[in-house]
Parts: sequence; C-alpha cells; structure tokens
Amino acid sequence: MYWILLIVIGGVIGWLASIVMRTDAQQGLILNIVVGIVGSFIGNYLLGPLFPGTGSIASWPPSIGALVAAFVGAVVLLLILNLINRGRAR
Repeated sequence: MYWILLIVIGGVIGWLASIVMRTDAQQGLILNIVVGIVGSFIGNYLLGPLFPGTGSIASWPPSIGALVAAFVGAVVLLLILNLINRGRAR
C-alpha cells in the first residue's frame, strides 16, 4: 500500500510542479512520478522544520504540510534541472 500511495501522490505532485514550471510537454508519466518523489525528499529536507508534523507523502491521510513541502521540493528540483539544461545546446 505504501508504494501505491507514493507513486500516485508523487505523480500528482510532479505533474502539478511541471505545470507550474511549464515543463509538462517535455515530461511523461514516469518522470512526473520521479520528480514528485524526489521533490518530496527535497521539500521535507528544506521545509521540514517549518511545517510541524511533516511526514511522508505516502502516509494516509497525508498532511497538508507534507504535500506543500513535496510540491515546493518538486518545483525546486525542476528549477535546478532547467538551469542545468539551459547550458546545453539543444
């Protein structure tokens, strides 16, 4: 059950972050899931002290703090990836 929640909620968080960062057309389902899950780890590391009770996005019901932290972490991850890719020749 843990893995299913992690994949579904991570996919939704990654999809929303890709819409905000305007990279949705470049990403597929798998990359959205990866961005959401990795963004959750980044967000919990960066914003964990600010949101009390921030836990995993795979706990049921997920806390609002965990979802916000995961979303912010996913946006930060996409921002870093965009900065790295900007230097490459397309």
